[in-house]
Amino acid sequence: MIGTLFLQLGQAIPRSPMELITSSTGATKIVLGILVVLSLLSWGIIFAKWYELRRAARITYTFAHEFAGAHSVERAAQMARVSNGPPATIMERAMRFIQETTPALAGTAERAARFSGSQVEALRLVLDSETTSERDRLSRWVPSLATIGSVSPLIGLLGTVLGVIDAFLGIASKGSGNIGAVAPGVAEALIATAAALSVAIPAVFAYNIFAARLNRIEGELETFGSELIALMVREGMV
Repeated sequence: MIGTLFLQLGQAIPRSPMELITSSTGATKIVLGILVVLSLLSWGIIFAKWYELRRAARITYTFAHEFAGAHSVERAAQMARVSNGPPATIMERAMRFIQETTPALAGTAERAARFSGSQVEALRLVLDSETTSERDRLSRWVPSLATIGSVSPLIGLLGTVLGVIDAFLGIASKGSGNIGAVAPGVAEALIATAAALSVAIPAVFAYNIFAARLNRIEGELETFGSELIALMVREGMV
């Protein structure tokens, strides 16, 4: 009977999600097109940031392990330059600060010049600022995943609502309330919701993973800054 009804209406019964998409209304196709663009953007960010954060984490953890064996600030600077990652950037900034700052406590023949407490505090602020800058650089585009994850379901819901409205308008114009006439229109509308969820779920999942990894990297860099100052104390620079 359903087949007869659709033949009378001059339409074929969609038998797969792809047929629902190809036979969908213009509004649904526009919504699906937007979701496709968001999905491609999301996966591009995921793959790029996965590689970048994986490399940054490996370099940072390796340097943190090797830094424990450094016995001088100069040796630590050499190790950082070899690592060529976030620690190298922070160490380069720290060394530039040390070289440009004149020790406040003049040394004697028996004792080298030392930095004052206020100068060490200024160095700590410089290290914190550089650590924040590194986190901001590494987190570039990561917030976009959260935006995609939150906006996609709303776009899908809009497509669903428009599809349901179109389905009921079609039923009203044809004067038929049979379930066979209602089901394809509702199924077409729900395609937008399904597509939106398939975009949002990976984006939110990846965002949470990247945020946790960024927090760990930032924690390691902050620890490195504190250990650098401790190394200066041991070396008699403070």
